Amino acid sequence: MFTGIVSDVGRIESIDGPGDLRVRIGCGYDTATIDMGASIACSGVCLTVVDKGPGWFAVDVSGETVSRTADQWVAGRPLNLERALKLGDELGGHIVTGHVDGVGTVAATESDRDSTRVTFAIDRALSPFVATKGSVTIDGVSLTVNDVADDATGTRFTVNLIPHTQAVTTLGTLTQGQSVNIEIDVLARYLMRMEQVRGQR
Repeated sequence: MFTGIVSDVGRIESIDGPGDLRVRIGCGYDTATIDMGASIACSGVCLTVVDKGPGWFAVDVSGETVSRTADQWVAGRPLNLERALKLGDELGGHIVTGHVDGVGTVAATESDRDSTRVTFAIDRALSPFVATKGSVTIDGVSLTVNDVADDATGTRFTVNLIPHTQAVTTLGTLTQGQSVNIEIDVLARYLMRMEQVRGQR
């Protein structure tokens, strides 16, 4: 369980593959405090620590995970990192599971005073789960949706990135056409499932 509040930006140092990948990630964490088997969200993807050393940890990324996430599994790529929530920690964002629901695309970016307004395009399948003033996770970062618009091809929604978010996450370097990991609000996921079951009665 996570909150979508990024605590470090790491970088992929090496990848062993093909197929399932062993990914080594450089980080600023004191890795002596990270247990083997611990969960770390890597740009929104919950992964298990399988090896570590001073200033780095390694995770295994299955082919299934690679196929369902953004094009981030390349050496040198920066990743938003968040260690798992501990009982009693401050819940500064919203409840995040680290399970990616889909891949979105940056449709546009524009300055909005000191902030940057970013528009994302997502498939129609995710449309019911994105709502104005609701929560969404982009590459592991908890954000508030400004507005939502549907059309024949899918859905577009916008968020505002304040200077702090741009400075301490990878979102400050987003460019048009870039793919990102999308996780919908877990409450929206369960509400949709309840409606599906209700309709079967």
